[in-house]
Amino acid sequence: MPADNPATNRYLAVDFYRGLTVAFMILVNTPGTGEFVYAPLRHADWHGCTPTDLVFPSFMFIIGVSMWFAFGKFDRKWSAEAGIKILKRTALLFFIGLILNNFPRVWDHWDTWRIMGVPQRLALGYGLASVLVLNFERRTLLWISGTILVVYWAMLYFLGLPGADPYALDANAVLRFDRFLFTDAHLWKGERIPFDPEGVLSTLPAVVTVLLGWFSGGMLQRRGEQKDALVRDLLLFGLAIGFAGLLWDLTFPINKKLWTSSYVLYAGGMSMILLAACIWFLDVRGWRNGAGFFLTFGANALFAYVLSEALVMLWADIRWVTEAGTAMDVRSWIYITLFRPLEGGAFSSFLFAVVYTLLCWLFCRWLYVRNIYIKL
Repeated sequence: MPADNPATNRYLAVDFYRGLTVAFMILVNTPGTGEFVYAPLRHADWHGCTPTDLVFPSFMFIIGVSMWFAFGKFDRKWSAEAGIKILKRTALLFFIGLILNNFPRVWDHWDTWRIMGVPQRLALGYGLASVLVLNFERRTLLWISGTILVVYWAMLYFLGLPGADPYALDANAVLRFDRFLFTDAHLWKGERIPFDPEGVLSTLPAVVTVLLGWFSGGMLQRRGEQKDALVRDLLLFGLAIGFAGLLWDLTFPINKKLWTSSYVLYAGGMSMILLAACIWFLDVRGWRNGAGFFLTFGANALFAYVLSEALVMLWADIRWVTEAGTAMDVRSWIYITLFRPLEGGAFSSFLFAVVYTLLCWLFCRWLYVRNIYIKL
């Protein structure tokens, strides 16, 4: 991924933003127990948006920002060299996601192996957006973005289960399309029914999330010597786009799991506002206290995410039966032994997540101080 390209070092805020996003991805993905989680750290059950629902699109947004700088070496034009590099990165990241879906027992359960996932959406979003930005000018990209959002709305509205709510969990076009491609056996099992929140069809509007980052990256370069004006512009555009998403929510609900067009605008606007805040504090005001923690994650963002997912999956796979006849695994044992006695509710679960995030940070810090950057 182009997320750690050194061309972005004109803005410390870009690496900080990326690291902040990854840190929160790890934090919200690994509570001690899903039974007790603070409300802001939960995803919305279906329609709606919590702070946690803004984390994933923020990561896709910052990929788009970084693409602007990374593709400078190709003069932001399509070429065979650029195409090969994009294809390689897209395929490798998608493959990593497939492995994570069945980690650590990679060769087991082929008949239920989930196809899509978070890295897969990152891969497809990056790959498709890259093809667009290197082949079309800014004005055309704006039209393409708007068209994608409107067409996606029409697809959900008209292609859902006939006679049912087109945005319902069991009747939407995203589910119907994934069932056609993969069957229920290869979908995520975390909802009431097999349904993939990173479905194939809903990847289409996610491309626009990356494009919003690309547009913002262009603003960063054009306003390179006028950072106060840059902050103002990001805030104004962020507020306008976010408000447009809220207005569209009245007829097309904000929904992360469907990645609705209103959600794209709302989350994109919030991402621009957060990026403006980061630029103001770090690149305008020169604030550095505590920034190193997130810069450590930002330097190896993809590695940090993959590590956090793989490690906790490995812990969950190391199992045994206690003397009382209870099934146990490493993750559960750590939580029950070290954290649950402290409070037994949301605080204990949250504290486990904080400590686990710090553990992942230590691995990344070891790489950071040695100037080791793991790239695709």
